[in-house]
Amino acid sequence: MKDVVVGIDTSAYTTSICAIDTADNKILFENRKILDVPLGEKGLRQNMAVFQHMKNLPCFIEELFSKVQSQRIACLAVSDKPRSLTGSYMPVFFAGHTYARVLASSLNVPLYTFSHQEGHIAAGLTTLDTSLTAKQFIAIQISGGTSEVCIVEQLENGFNIELIGGTRDLHAGQFIDRVGVKMGLAFPAGKHLEKVALEAREKLVIPSSVKGYDFSFSGPATKAERLLEQGIAETDVARAVEHCIGKTLEKIIRKAKESYNVNDVLVVGGVASNEYIRNYLKTKCGHPVVRVNINFAKIEYSSDNAYGVAVLGNNKHRNILVD
Repeated sequence: MKDVVVGIDTSAYTTSICAIDTADNKILFENRKILDVPLGEKGLRQNMAVFQHMKNLPCFIEELFSKVQSQRIACLAVSDKPRSLTGSYMPVFFAGHTYARVLASSLNVPLYTFSHQEGHIAAGLTTLDTSLTAKQFIAIQISGGTSEVCIVEQLENGFNIELIGGTRDLHAGQFIDRVGVKMGLAFPAGKHLEKVALEAREKLVIPSSVKGYDFSFSGPATKAERLLEQGIAETDVARAVEHCIGKTLEKIIRKAKESYNVNDVLVVGGVASNEYIRNYLKTKCGHPVVRVNINFAKIEYSSDNAYGVAVLGNNKHRNILVD
C-alpha cells in the first residue's frame, strides 16, 4: 500500500486537486478545472469564484477517493493565501482550505498550509528538466492575479520569499486578457491570443514601462487597444503584447542579477506558459554576455495547479517524521 499526499488549490480562476506518491512525488491522480467566465467578461467576482470552487470540489474529492482507494492518505496540503505575507488574503482560498480541513479531520491526518505563490515555485522547481540547486534565486510569478519579482531562499520546509518588485497596476495576465477580450477572444485569453500571434506579419512595438523593479502594463494595454481601434491587424497587436511582456521581464531580470549577484531565475505563473515569451527570455537572458540561468516550469505546471502544494506537504511531512 502506497502512502499519498493530497494537495488542494483554489485560485482566482482554477480549482485543482492532486495526489502524489510520498516516495517520489509521482502524480497518482490530478484534476483541474478552469472556472467559467461569461463570454465578453474580463474576470469573475470572488464570490462567484468561491461558489464554483464549492461546486467543483465535491466531484473532485469523490473522483480522488475512487482513484486512490487502495492507498493510504498520509497528510493533506492546501494553499490558504496568495502570498507568504502577513495579511495576504483572498476569499477563493477559503474554499479549498475549508474542504482540506474537513478531509484532514475526517481522516485524522495532518494538514499543512502554504501560500499559492509557494505552490507555484515548488511546482516549477520540481518539474525542471535540470535541478536548480542554488540556495538563492530570483523568482518571477506572472499570471492574471500576480505579477511579482522575488528573491527566494530554499529552506528545508519551504521558502523564504522577499518581494522586491512587481506591477504597479495591471498584472501580465490582465494585460493579455484585456486585449484579448477587446479582440473578441474568450476569457482567459492567454492561449487564444498566443494562437492569434502566430500569424503576425508586421513588427509592432508597444513600449515597456519599468522603473526599478516595478513595472506597469496599464499604459501598454491602452496602447494595444488604440492600435486595434485604428484597424491594426489583431495578429500583429497580439505579438506586440507578448513582446512587451518579454521585454519588461528582460529589463527586470538584468537589473536583479546585477543588484543581487544572483544568476539563477525561475519564471512561473500562467503567462510563463507562453512559448514566445519563453523563447524571448531564453535568447535575451541566456546570452553569453548576460549569463543568466533562466528556468521555466513545465508548461502544464506554469498555470495554477495543486501539485506544488502537494510536494511541499510531502517534504514537510517527511521532515516531521524524521525529527
